[in-house]
Amino acid sequence: MKTYPVPYSATLDLEKASVLEDFCFPWLDRPCPRTMFRAVWNRERLAFRFEVDDDDLVLDETGAPHAAVLGSDRVELFFASSPDLETPYYGAEMEPRGSVYDYQALYHRRFDDSWKFSSLAFTGEIREQGYLVEGTLSLEELRQLGCLQGKEMITGVYRAEFSHGPEGVVENWISWVDPGGEIPDFHVPASFGKFLFQEE
Repeated sequence: MKTYPVPYSATLDLEKASVLEDFCFPWLDRPCPRTMFRAVWNRERLAFRFEVDDDDLVLDETGAPHAAVLGSDRVELFFASSPDLETPYYGAEMEPRGSVYDYQALYHRRFDDSWKFSSLAFTGEIREQGYLVEGTLSLEELRQLGCLQGKEMITGVYRAEFSHGPEGVVENWISWVDPGGEIPDFHVPASFGKFLFQEE
C-alpha cells in the first residue's frame, strides 16, 4: 500500500507539508495534468490543500446540489475504517465553488448520502489555469468513525477531470493509487493508500 507522510504543524501551516504529486490517469495512456496535494495535522484537525491545473473547467449549473457536484470538476478524499471496505468508508467530493457531496458507503457502492461530515470546512478558489480546494477535518471525528487508528489512516486521494467535448462532457479520472481494473472505479480497496501521521 502506498504511503504519504503527514507532518505535524501546530499552526496547520500547509507549507510544511510533503507535496504529493504522484497522480495518474489509471484508465488513460497519457500523463495527467498537474495535481498537487498537501496535508498536515495538529492535535485537533487535519488540514489539506489541492492545487490543480485545469484549462477546461467544467462546472455543472443544474442547481441540484449533489448533481451539480457530480457533474463538475472536483477533488475527492475517501477515508476507510478497514482495508477491505466491508466496514464503512466516507467520501468528500469537493468542487471549487464550495459545494460538497459527502456520504458514508460500504463495498461495493452502497451509498448513504444522507450522512454528512460534521466537521468538514473548506473553501475553493477558481484560478486562471485551474483551481484550489483547501480545508480541515476534526481528528476526533475521524477517530470516532474508525478511520484514524493510532497514527495511520487508510485514505484515497482523487480528482474528477472533466472537459468539454463535441458531444458533451468527457469524464476522466485521476488517482494517487492506480487501482487497476478495466472499468473506472475508485470505490474499491485497491484505490486506497495510507496516511502516516508524523510526530513533532
